[in-house]
Amino acid sequence: MIIFDIITLFPESFSYLKTSILNKAQAKGLIKINFWDLKNFAPRHEIDDKPYGGGPGMVIKFQPVYSALTKAKKAFHTKKRKIILTHPAGKLFNQNLAKKLAQQKQIIIICGHYEGIDARIEKFVDLKLSIGNYILTGGELPAMVMIDAISRHLKGVLHNPLSLEEKRYKQTLSYPVYTRPEIIQIKGRKLKTPKILLSGNHQSIKEWRLKKAKKII
Repeated sequence: MIIFDIITLFPESFSYLKTSILNKAQAKGLIKINFWDLKNFAPRHEIDDKPYGGGPGMVIKFQPVYSALTKAKKAFHTKKRKIILTHPAGKLFNQNLAKKLAQQKQIIIICGHYEGIDARIEKFVDLKLSIGNYILTGGELPAMVMIDAISRHLKGVLHNPLSLEEKRYKQTLSYPVYTRPEIIQIKGRKLKTPKILLSGNHQSIKEWRLKKAKKII
């Protein structure tokens, strides 16, 4: 089981975690997700302030984040813990990293927001991670992406372990998939399922998928 502790200004934005596979994983006790609302760790909810040196936007203060982080660490005692700060200039999150993080017992994710968090908090984190070369309003979406990708590697989260693509092909691939009906007629066109997928020849199907696949990593 992994405990995910999310430090955020907007815990209400995580509704995705209550759906589908992740919701079932929580019901089975395979993952647990806790939220630490920064507003509860600041006097009079004074979370942010103007940046030193000038500039637009507001910066989240060090103290509320540090206080939430300290409480999240005290709530679960383990040496198998990673503390992550979502950051647009962080290391790019990928499948290999998701697999490694799945070996932890506790993952604390600090969600950045506004112009960022006072940089002194970086002294207390293990990883600064980004999910892509673009800017988002906050770290809530990256946090959900990471939790999803990491959780898939835990035994029992996926109903069929072979749903994890790298277990089938020793690498992470994306290939075209089809389901019923065999032929779709739309706007005068016939969209057919490739015959090879109807052949029942599993080796040939595997070879076709490998030929059509694009490597994700």
